[in-house]
Amino acid sequence: MNLLITGITIADPNSQFNQKKCDVRVEQGKITAIGNNLTASNNEQVFDGEGSILSPGFFDLNCSIGDPGFETKEDITTATAAAEAGGFTGIAVLPNTKPIVQSKAEVEYIINRAKNNLVDVLPIGAVSQGMEGKELAELYDMKQAGAVAFSDGGKAIVDDGFMSRALQYAQGFNGLLMVYPENKSIAGKSQINESKTSVLLGMKGVPALAEEMHISRDIFLATYHDAPVHISNISTAGSVALIKKAKKDGVKITCDVAAHHLVFTEELLNDFDSNYKVKPPLRGKSDVKALIAGLKEGTIDAVGSQHRPHEIEFKDVEFEIASYGIIALQTVLPLLIKAGLDAAQIAEKLSVNPRKLLGLAVPVIAEGAEANFTVYNPALQWEYNVDNNYSKSANTPLLNKKLTGKVQLVYNNKQLQSYG
Repeated sequence: MNLLITGITIADPNSQFNQKKCDVRVEQGKITAIGNNLTASNNEQVFDGEGSILSPGFFDLNCSIGDPGFETKEDITTATAAAEAGGFTGIAVLPNTKPIVQSKAEVEYIINRAKNNLVDVLPIGAVSQGMEGKELAELYDMKQAGAVAFSDGGKAIVDDGFMSRALQYAQGFNGLLMVYPENKSIAGKSQINESKTSVLLGMKGVPALAEEMHISRDIFLATYHDAPVHISNISTAGSVALIKKAKKDGVKITCDVAAHHLVFTEELLNDFDSNYKVKPPLRGKSDVKALIAGLKEGTIDAVGSQHRPHEIEFKDVEFEIASYGIIALQTVLPLLIKAGLDAAQIAEKLSVNPRKLLGLAVPVIAEGAEANFTVYNPALQWEYNVDNNYSKSANTPLLNKKLTGKVQLVYNNKQLQSYG
């Protein structure tokens, strides 16, 4: 597909055209010209980029799909369709499937199932067998087969000794552990943030301490082994402060935050809407403020979708028994715009840094480069509804809401998808 984009603003920190308004030509999957007043040829599709942003394709660090085993929640076809509509040209998928991705066979299955797709689908392998935190999974074999990192998904690694051994082992072949921070003995079976809201609602709350103690442990272990560790889905002001200090001290630590934790707060739970039930739980306004500040100052490296699809019977029930999570691939961009991030920050946290963390090639908007980009209009309003929700699931509080910030084009692997 040959394409000419006219008058668009480029947001790419690695491009010489960063923050410049240009025309961009794509031929046979490559960017062949960037300049002004480029003339369209007969065989080109022309897109008017006035008011829009051209960014390297978004990449999601934290996506859960059901394939294999839970295809009624989401399969690779629907997940990639939702990812495209959200501006993602790459997603790293968590291992919490059935069977769990814990050997090279499961890694190869996902890679083969996702071939020839616009969206690059990259497997994350489990750290432990059965994600039980007791015995190491086949980390090296999975890395060789194409796993980009290792995680036990939303399960915290409880055993300190096991975490220590996992860090040591992964260090030997540059494997990255992406860990969920929760001290289970403190969090217990609590489901919302510990605060005045939890008292008013009559529900036991998860204290910020549960997350922060776990992060402190991983900082100590990363320091002791001089090994890298990535903390997934941080949610508290205390976590930001801990990681900020650790980075200053030279600890090899990185972290990400889910987009909804930059906008939603615990007050939204007053009506017991299970679509707001996420893990970690929605926190207070001061936490949201600290997360946004941590993102802008560089303490938080990346933003993830934390896409968690569920069938209706897992969410349309009493809050206490509802499953955690929301579908989020199509709503990350509007939430980041609502949180106050500009085009440069979105490109850094959603396109560049996620790939850097995984050691992947970072797309660049440059002449001669492979075309891998997202075009979006940060001011365009649209309604997210059943007609344009490409996920199999519908567990999101944003359905039937007007959102600001619309993806218009995605291009990758010589494939173009547009959204009117």
